[in-house]
Amino acid sequence: MAFLIRTDPAISRLLMLRSGAIAIQLLAVVAVYFLLEHQIPLLPLLLVISLEAVFQILSVIAYRNVSKAKELGMLMQLTADVLFLAVLLSLSGGATNAFVSLLLLPIMIAAVSVSARGLAYIAVLALTAYSVLLLKIPEHSMPHMQMTSHFIGMWVNFVISASVIALVVGTMNRALHSRERTIATVREKQLRAEQLVTLDGAAAQITHQLASPIANLQLLYEELLEEQPDNEIVKDMQQPLLQCAQQLKKFRTLSSELRTQTAAATVSLSVLAQQISDTMLLQYPDQQLNWLNVAPASSVTNDAMLLPAIINLLQNAAFANQQAQQQTLELSWQQTPDNPKTVSLVIRDFGKGFSAAQLSELGGQLMPSETGMGLAVMLSNVTFERLQGSLTLFNHPQSGAVAKVQLTIDGPQVEPA
Repeated sequence: MAFLIRTDPAISRLLMLRSGAIAIQLLAVVAVYFLLEHQIPLLPLLLVISLEAVFQILSVIAYRNVSKAKELGMLMQLTADVLFLAVLLSLSGGATNAFVSLLLLPIMIAAVSVSARGLAYIAVLALTAYSVLLLKIPEHSMPHMQMTSHFIGMWVNFVISASVIALVVGTMNRALHSRERTIATVREKQLRAEQLVTLDGAAAQITHQLASPIANLQLLYEELLEEQPDNEIVKDMQQPLLQCAQQLKKFRTLSSELRTQTAAATVSLSVLAQQISDTMLLQYPDQQLNWLNVAPASSVTNDAMLLPAIINLLQNAAFANQQAQQQTLELSWQQTPDNPKTVSLVIRDFGKGFSAAQLSELGGQLMPSETGMGLAVMLSNVTFERLQGSLTLFNHPQSGAVAKVQLTIDGPQVEPA
């Protein structure tokens, strides 16, 4: 079955099982007819098996290059299995056939392959097929009431078996999938944490190495300023050196908080909005921040990384605007009645938006960046998660990209006076 290598695993297993079932059905029909000399309709049975083989070949061709099949396709395959098996049984004794319990197989496969609704559909279909077979038992197959009771008992046993499989196996399968998703999420967070620890160590080392050169440049600047107080080039050095010193100071403050496990403080949303406006005015004076509404009278958990995390997103938005020759960034606060303990900051630019590949990668791992190492969004996402928040990125229906930062409100909300 090499042609099934690239097929969806669930469909692949089902097709392999059906290939074996077709071979066994053919051998069983031929053996019963020629060796045991039972009176069975040979040609109709061979015709049904031939149709099943044709359906199998078409299914293999249809799914040979499908890496992930839709649930509807799986349900169609299982429906065909139930119907083919029901027709074969109806031509060979119906509910009196010893192999009627094979109708449980599609239910078992559905229990580990499809959703609860799909499992219920296959179970009802199999029960219906069995019930029809029971109602169409030939009169000579039930010579007296005891046999009738026996076949009804077999039907009840089938119903109980199908229900147990659907409930127990289906529930265990969903619990297993939920556990696997949880393990995958924890593993992803652990890998990202290890990556961040490596980045933190590298950043601390580089910052330590930069401290001395910056201090030397500051001394040179002061000497040049004394010698040439009117030199404009020397005066222009002041602002970049001041920014470097401030960033080093902020990094030391953050390192101290992390090392001593200092509890995070709180900041009101109005103060945070003002800090955002002031920082962006200093760094991107060409970009206009358009606040669509006033900040709610609430406070959120704050530490040294909250504002830089938001500024990282605004820097990306500003860069996207500059590429599209736009100068406006829209910011707004959102609160939903069903989740009053959170507030969201929505940032929209008017650039080209995200590609499908970027949306699947952003916030989860390092990405190539035209202007840097692609760390900004990932670090921002980690910061928001550490503060019991989240980051959602998507494209605006009209144009541009949207970053939605959800933050947890700290303490009771303060109503405006």
